[in-house]
Amino acid sequence: MVLDKLGDALKASLRKITGAAAVDEKAINELVKEIQRSLLQADVNVQLVFDVTKRIKERALSERAPTVLGRKEFVVNIVYEELVKFLGGDKLPLVIDPKKKPFLLMLVGLFGNGKTTTAGKLGSYYKKRGLKVALVQTDTWRPAAYDQLQQLGKQVELPVYGMKGEKNPEKIWKTVLPELDKYDLVIVDTAGRDALSDDLIEELNGINKLVRPHEALLVMAADVGQSAEKQAKAFHDTVHVNGVIITKLDGTAKGGGALTACSVTDAPVRFIGTGEKIEEFEEFKPKGFVGRLLGLGDLEALLEKAREAISEDRAEDLGQKFLQGEFNLLDLYEQMQAMRKMGPLSKVMKMMPGMGGMEIPKEALEVQDEKLKLWRHLMDSMTKAELEDPDVITGGRLERIALGSGSSISEVRALLKQYKQSKKLVKVFKGAQDEKSMQKMMQKMQKGQGVPGLGKKMKLR
Repeated sequence: MVLDKLGDALKASLRKITGAAAVDEKAINELVKEIQRSLLQADVNVQLVFDVTKRIKERALSERAPTVLGRKEFVVNIVYEELVKFLGGDKLPLVIDPKKKPFLLMLVGLFGNGKTTTAGKLGSYYKKRGLKVALVQTDTWRPAAYDQLQQLGKQVELPVYGMKGEKNPEKIWKTVLPELDKYDLVIVDTAGRDALSDDLIEELNGINKLVRPHEALLVMAADVGQSAEKQAKAFHDTVHVNGVIITKLDGTAKGGGALTACSVTDAPVRFIGTGEKIEEFEEFKPKGFVGRLLGLGDLEALLEKAREAISEDRAEDLGQKFLQGEFNLLDLYEQMQAMRKMGPLSKVMKMMPGMGGMEIPKEALEVQDEKLKLWRHLMDSMTKAELEDPDVITGGRLERIALGSGSSISEVRALLKQYKQSKKLVKVFKGAQDEKSMQKMMQKMQKGQGVPGLGKKMKLR
């Protein structure tokens, strides 16, 4: 999860409000102070922090809660709404116009911000959405820039254009231009410098006039802090930047400066990089982002990741099998592969409404991730017949699977036991037709009393 420390601090502040005996002026003042402290620690501009918390305080003290919401829930909703507005609100998404073929998207930025990696991630993002994408390298300053983009292109299966060793970016563009008409989207990576120097401005002006991009995006690392606004404006004056991509949000607790500074300029945040992997990249949507920060979940992002991981038809088919208790290890394996594509369990949990606010120890989630990896190794050592009918796995088959996966026989047995218990659990839940029966069953599981038909060892952990 991006900005973990900020999210944890905000959730702790809201828990105090929801747990308070009364939401009076004293409780509101305390909430405002804690939100101020959290945002300042995340490197957000002091004036911006005071502005947003002033609005939260004024609304919380003056507005009346609607009948459908309690006072505590209403205050939480005010915090949510004001933070969403603070980070850009309902901004219009970046639209790749199909009439402008190829749509030209140029990336600019300083050294070390992950511009070339972002070109690969952005290309993969749009390829998954059905566009025919190409990458172009015009960075002549870094000797390995072209090779790096070539490697990324192979990884995401996208064509890369450029001229290795050529020192004139304008010559590169003129040479590759005739090849680009067949693509829907062309992403152009440009050179950077350690600072926005005169020679970089001159080079960017030249390539900008030549390429005439439909969209220019500034790639900026999260740790740039409060200088983000100044940097965004400087690049905007040079190449008319109309959007920002913030990278490295996974590696810093101080990404708030970059996020908020850009949101109040004419260059709103378009995408964020949430990790090193290609798939750890997403469109920045303030509502979902704030939902995750506050532990309210981000259902839209969760569904989008699920769609990328598995087709809608196959998801429906698997869902029916699991609901009916008719799934086999092959189905379980396919579901696990889809989960793996969605990212670490800890990140997926943050997107689930109602789960993001739960205090599940990070170590517990890491254990579950390791268990899933082990199970995938075990299944990789099974034959198709064994995956389709796990009941045949006995004796010599157990030994062969354990040996082939580098595991123990007891670990193979544990997987089979878990699989059988899961099937039994589905059938038991299926039998609980009314809400009261379901509630009783959940209470028993939470108390560790077990479930009828499964024994006392089957508990919610």
